[in-house]
Amino acid sequence: MEKEQQKKTIEALLFLSEEPVNTDKIATVLSVSPEEADLLVFELQKDLSAALRGLQVFEIAGGYQMGTLPELAPNLEKVFSEDISSNLTEAALEALAIIAYKQPVTRIEIESIRGVRSEHVLENLIKRKLIRVSGRKEGPGRPLLYSSTADFLKYFGLMNLEDLPPLEDELREEFTE
Repeated sequence: MEKEQQKKTIEALLFLSEEPVNTDKIATVLSVSPEEADLLVFELQKDLSAALRGLQVFEIAGGYQMGTLPELAPNLEKVFSEDISSNLTEAALEALAIIAYKQPVTRIEIESIRGVRSEHVLENLIKRKLIRVSGRKEGPGRPLLYSSTADFLKYFGLMNLEDLPPLEDELREEFTE
């Protein structure tokens, strides 16, 4: 398959996929090495950028995904705005921040930082697949441990947890207690 056809195939694959597509899957589809697949994705990214298109290829959550340019968001939100109920509440964002930076973490640890009960917030975050139960803590009662998911990374446009912004000093102290 020629290079332009391979890039068209990658573009179609990413366009149709709801989830990020990893390099190995792209390599398998094209019958090339993972290194060649990464190079073709990089060339596709350059092609889309040079053509001043409204779409681009993002590296996100361990793979590649096609999406719109961030600067187009205000225009697109006018047409495709989500239900207000689907936005994350301040309580949900607080819990997510605690989980992202301290994971794995128990409900009691989350509540001690937030200062309020968090069962319903955690249930909603699990339903939205932004967090998951990742095990049980050793000790009395063996409480559930919560961790973030790949959907969390996608939701916030992160490749991995190392892409989280650094905590400010006063927050770092609160999170490490």
